[in-house]
Amino acid sequence: MTHAIKKYKFKPDTPIEIEVVDLAQLTQEKAAYLVQPHRTNFYHIFLFEAGTPLHIVDFEPIQTQPNTLLFVDKDRVHQFDSGQIYKGKVLIFTDDFFSIDATDQRFLRNSILFNDLADVPLLRLDQDRFQVFLALCTTIHQELAAPEDRVKHPLLKNLVQHFLLRAEREKRKSGYEEIKNGPDLDCTLLFRDLLEQYFTQAKNVSYYAERLHISEKRLGQATRKIMGKTPKVLIDERVLLEAKRRLVHEHQSIKELGFSLGFEEPTNFVKFFRKHTLLTPLEFRERQLKSIT
Repeated sequence: MTHAIKKYKFKPDTPIEIEVVDLAQLTQEKAAYLVQPHRTNFYHIFLFEAGTPLHIVDFEPIQTQPNTLLFVDKDRVHQFDSGQIYKGKVLIFTDDFFSIDATDQRFLRNSILFNDLADVPLLRLDQDRFQVFLALCTTIHQELAAPEDRVKHPLLKNLVQHFLLRAEREKRKSGYEEIKNGPDLDCTLLFRDLLEQYFTQAKNVSYYAERLHISEKRLGQATRKIMGKTPKVLIDERVLLEAKRRLVHEHQSIKELGFSLGFEEPTNFVKFFRKHTLLTPLEFRERQLKSIT
């Protein structure tokens, strides 16, 4: 039986939407929820101290190791490993916490850590470098426990930004190829944002080019330079990802699912899915459900 993807929001009535949580305690108390696929409206930074849990993010198994940092963007579907013990910390925070002004919004939006233009960032560090990030989490936790005053929020935000900047440095040292700022990146990011809004309604490149007030050729130049893919490939990949999510985690029939994704005929959805996976939607659903059980 499929299970709808749950969406969790940050704790209601929390004055400052940031928290440092012990992973062992979290997985003991919330295991029944966490081992099921879910998404949240907040960012996760996992700090794995020990063990090798296999964390799954949008059907991609992420093999963790001790002294590893894992960054999971808001709204991504992920699930915890039911067969492993998690030891470490997780730092969680929302846009409302971090984005005090437009500069902060741009920082998060363009971060190489929380950016779906790149792979899920996983940083493997030596013990000494890992301890630097654990110490930052301890400082954040201590500040959260301090009395409320006018500098508490900006101080916490600066501590998180310090954490992210150090992590970006480590990511670059590990061989990450920087995406350069400029018109091509700006165009690709705007396209990505529009795609996230309209991928169930519009699957033609012309629609997005018109909304961006540029030619299809110009849009293609930007996405190929930044991502090495055409706009059409990116559109198809986004539709396919959502199809996989809903096939495995929702109760819709194949016909209903196809309509919900903007296909006028169920046969068109089946052809699209088979073209990209070599499986029918039903075959994919059955295979995935067998692997879960």
